[in-house]
Amino acid sequence: MKIEFITCLFSLKFQPNRLSGQSIKLNFFDMKHGNAIYIILLISALIFPLCSNAQSLPVGTPILEDAYRRAQLLGKLDSTISFTSRPFFPESVLKLKNGFDPYHTLDNDKDEKYNNTFRFLGKRGEIKLLPVTWQQQFNTHHPYSLNDGEMIPARGYQTMFSAGVYAKLGPLSIQLRPEYVYAENREYDGFPASASDRMWAGYYNFLDRIDLPERFGDNAYKRLSWGQSSIRLTAGPVSLGFSNENIWWGPGMRNALLMTNTSGGFAHFTLNTIRPVRTPVGSFEAQIIMGRLDGSGFAPPDTNRTYDGWKLYQPKRKDWRYLNGMVISYTPKWVPGLFLGITRSFMVYHDDMGNFPVISPKNKKNQNGGNEISQGGDQLMSSFIRWVLPKEHAELYFEYGREDHSYNLRDFILEPDYARAYIFGFRKLFPLTAHPDQCIQFNLEVTQLEQNRTNTERQAVYFYADPDITHGHGYTNRGQLLGAGIGPGSDMQSFSISWIKSLKMIGLQLERYVHNNDLHYNDVKDIRANWVDIGAAIIVEWDYKNLLFTSKTEIVKSMNYEHLYNPDPSNTDFWAHGQDIYNFQVQLGVTYRF
Repeated sequence: MKIEFITCLFSLKFQPNRLSGQSIKLNFFDMKHGNAIYIILLISALIFPLCSNAQSLPVGTPILEDAYRRAQLLGKLDSTISFTSRPFFPESVLKLKNGFDPYHTLDNDKDEKYNNTFRFLGKRGEIKLLPVTWQQQFNTHHPYSLNDGEMIPARGYQTMFSAGVYAKLGPLSIQLRPEYVYAENREYDGFPASASDRMWAGYYNFLDRIDLPERFGDNAYKRLSWGQSSIRLTAGPVSLGFSNENIWWGPGMRNALLMTNTSGGFAHFTLNTIRPVRTPVGSFEAQIIMGRLDGSGFAPPDTNRTYDGWKLYQPKRKDWRYLNGMVISYTPKWVPGLFLGITRSFMVYHDDMGNFPVISPKNKKNQNGGNEISQGGDQLMSSFIRWVLPKEHAELYFEYGREDHSYNLRDFILEPDYARAYIFGFRKLFPLTAHPDQCIQFNLEVTQLEQNRTNTERQAVYFYADPDITHGHGYTNRGQLLGAGIGPGSDMQSFSISWIKSLKMIGLQLERYVHNNDLHYNDVKDIRANWVDIGAAIIVEWDYKNLLFTSKTEIVKSMNYEHLYNPDPSNTDFWAHGQDIYNFQVQLGVTYRF
């Protein structure tokens, strides 16, 4: 039986879009050297005498995911849990009966076993229903999308529905939680047709390196995917399996550099910890993945454009991409609450892949950077720090990343900010003296993907879009970014203040979102035409018995929308108002917990 399972695990037919009838054959025997490593790890996991609950709390789970992280700041959770490698496994980490019920509000009688679980084979196996979640959003003028998983950037109405079951027998667990998305996907004004040919040439210099379609087709968008599904073998704190779940790496809350839930999940093998591994020198958490990334299949706008007699549109390469990545987080025994970590990923087209690059040191092949691996793939890497201060009910965090590594140590010392990006943030909770179960939360986060002057003399121009890979898809899956959702060349400053009581929250969020300043300074070159969104949102999260409710109402003023500065001709003031557009977004969600 074990041999049959190994065979099935390494040769699966995966059908992410039943509506289109398309299927993808994932045969990871194509990964050559990676196979032997995974078979050895799989056999090792099977012979461990211990097993743990591998049910995950999916990345982006409304209300609950951040409630656990807040509890850590209040001193109610183990300070060795990093929250920098997710999904989170609360039932294994915290020994809970139901990870979707952190405050035990669903148990009327705590002496009785949770009634959502069916046990069999002498209580060695169990089956339980996962929550049912229905999320909706509506954009009035143009897409505004960040960390919404399988949903797409679209104008108009959009909805996503998910539900599922979790089954466990010994070390084997299966989580089946598909997701269905419907988007009205209405037409909207994209990159302006009136822009100069030179601007269009610069825009296509960007689009030809990355798969970020302005619009996902001309009709309504429908997709049924495996969503947050997985099959795992778990022994103690270590889990090995095949998953389609979203991944989040790093300490950021609004953005992270390598892995977020801006895109939907993707098929990958994973070897990861589900709780901290404790050693005499501290605790460790880690994950290593081997996955498949696919293109969107949608073309960019106006593919017939030319510049100086050259056709701007270059069709994407027709091949899927292999992604190999890892994250490691370490908590020193002597400094509780301090987390030090690194992330690294390599992406290469399937036809070019050869080895298992993420665990191998690589050297540059030229003085400018690039060609980190012999197959001509792309690398991203970052280091991060998160410092939890339970006595102060606060946390500080920082992540610094590179599109590729330095040529050598001297290069790093001279230009550490070449091809770099960073995130830093701060959160503080103020418990209310008159109401000990309530608090006020302040949160600030700054993300910078825009490049600096070092890039004018070297090859890297856009974070997530490597210049060595022409006609490429960039760091995306099915047309959406794996990393920070604000996108290449962009910046964001986010601030929020909230009232919180257990799972209830009412907050105000203010954000400044700068769109692709790299494109602006390379090709637009008008200091009055930066595209900047100013957003103000009211966020409400509420629980009532088995139900969780979420809502976000946001008004966004897009200054110089799509980098178009088009003032009133009668206004001769140099700083006259340009083209400013308002977008109104509403998000509503409800979750039922069994």
